[in-house]
Amino acid sequence: MDPSERYCYNPTLRWNPQVEEYFVKAYGVDHFARISKALTSVFLILFLNLSACNLVLYAFVRRPSLYSCIRVNTLKSTSDAVIEKLLAILQERGWQNDPAEGANVPYSSDDIATVPMDSAGISDASVKKCSLSKCKIPNLDYVVFVKGSGPHTIDYGYQKDKPPKEVIVSRKCAEAVLRGAHVYVPGVLACSAHVEKGETVAVSVSVEQPGTDGGWDVGFTRGTVLQGSQTDPYHFERNGLYIGQGTTMMSRAGMFRVSEGVALDMDNRVFNLPSFRDLLEGNIFLQNLPSIIAAHALDPQEGEKILDMCAAPGGKTTAIANLMKDKGEVIATDRSHNKVLNIQKLAAEMGLKCITTYKLDALRSVQRINKSVSQDAPMCGESESIQNSDSLTSKIQEISDTALDRTHELDEAASIEQLRNKVYTSKAEVRKSTRKMRNGPGRNNSLGGRVERSKGFLPNSFDRVLLDAPCSALGLRPRLFAGEDTVESLRTHAKYQRRMFDQAVQLVRPGGVIVYSTCTINPGENEALVRYALDTYKFLSLASQRDFCTSIPTSHYTGQLAPVTELTLQPSNIKQ
Repeated sequence: MDPSERYCYNPTLRWNPQVEEYFVKAYGVDHFARISKALTSVFLILFLNLSACNLVLYAFVRRPSLYSCIRVNTLKSTSDAVIEKLLAILQERGWQNDPAEGANVPYSSDDIATVPMDSAGISDASVKKCSLSKCKIPNLDYVVFVKGSGPHTIDYGYQKDKPPKEVIVSRKCAEAVLRGAHVYVPGVLACSAHVEKGETVAVSVSVEQPGTDGGWDVGFTRGTVLQGSQTDPYHFERNGLYIGQGTTMMSRAGMFRVSEGVALDMDNRVFNLPSFRDLLEGNIFLQNLPSIIAAHALDPQEGEKILDMCAAPGGKTTAIANLMKDKGEVIATDRSHNKVLNIQKLAAEMGLKCITTYKLDALRSVQRINKSVSQDAPMCGESESIQNSDSLTSKIQEISDTALDRTHELDEAASIEQLRNKVYTSKAEVRKSTRKMRNGPGRNNSLGGRVERSKGFLPNSFDRVLLDAPCSALGLRPRLFAGEDTVESLRTHAKYQRRMFDQAVQLVRPGGVIVYSTCTINPGENEALVRYALDTYKFLSLASQRDFCTSIPTSHYTGQLAPVTELTLQPSNIKQ
């Protein structure tokens, strides 16, 4: 094989056959093929356009890891000040500007700040180039785009019968590297023999392959020694899956002896993008643009009471608090103890005081009201508006209970089917699982710190609710593998999302707003949920949104414009 065909980056996304068939029926063969290619080799920024209740998303097509998106903490700094500071830091780290590409930063045609470039004009991957600019979408000037460079053709030093020394990394590690990260010890799966600290090695990716048990796995033991021959694990499967060169920060023995630390410093990448780890903490937050827009679509106002369900890791929570200028009340909940601690840490880091966190399962967000007690006296914290809307609350509760009963019927049917298949779970395993769910991951895996639990909230408690529901995440990119999802798992996600929405609709006040968002391309978790909401709750209606697409200066955009339905971002505002 021609070395240029092997030592390159040209991935193909693999799907579970049944899931692929499902998406082909939903999107059509050509459209789904474009989506699959986009997830591996295209940068997607998506905007929702609501017209006559038809949900259509427009995708701006770009290469995968050319851009980072930074949200500026406007309570501490400004976009101009952040750009100035980042430029100075990046210049110290050797980053230069590519003037030919600088003007193509999305949504910006001028005012592009850049790192000065020397006269050499070298264009190989070892020369790090970038440019910074403010987002030009109206009211999103607190967003800064950082543009890197690529794809680069890398000389891996291949010689006939003498392949380069190599390190194989896991698929998830590779996806992080494509976004600017280095290779950390847990991500290393295999390495050539006799590799010492300070050596240059090629970095390839081991993508899961069909296993003998019908599932997917990497197919070899961590720590395997690579010989550079066709007998190496997945030798041919790794063709076109080389993501760059790195300098080893420890020997081969060290990579598999220690449990943490940087294993490879990525010098030459297929896509060069600055790392912002530990930079300007509290002043900036690295966040995908669709996530920023989801919080922006909620349109929170100063003094309002907002609920962010499934809030971890806190990016949208802090974005909401920023938009409210830290005036009001933002309640952030998550079922994980450690994730709630992460939200607290981020809020403290950004100096936000209006955020209150609770450990709470989204499926139990509504506090059960004791009817016998509520008839005699209002519950503590119950507002007058709640008392004046008993009929609406009862109606919502009745509809939600009906939907919940249907879900329980499905769960019971699944249990019966499990018994028929003679799947037995011991009582000890049940008790162990129960303790784990109740107590968290255990002392060794807990971050420590105090987290307040909540028993839920009274109906009609919030002006606005953001439900960024747990989903199949099939819209995240760059993505190198999608085979682990099954049609049944997609249905399970949709089932739980409906139950969460049943909770959200009870918590928002009459006239309030719910924003529902996912990061998946699955219509069953997007359009189907919206259809369910409008059919189940007749008093809901789709709220018109700003058309972000009309604000984009497409004359300055060189990528392809393609209509894509429900991809990555699906923020459906729903009013009572």
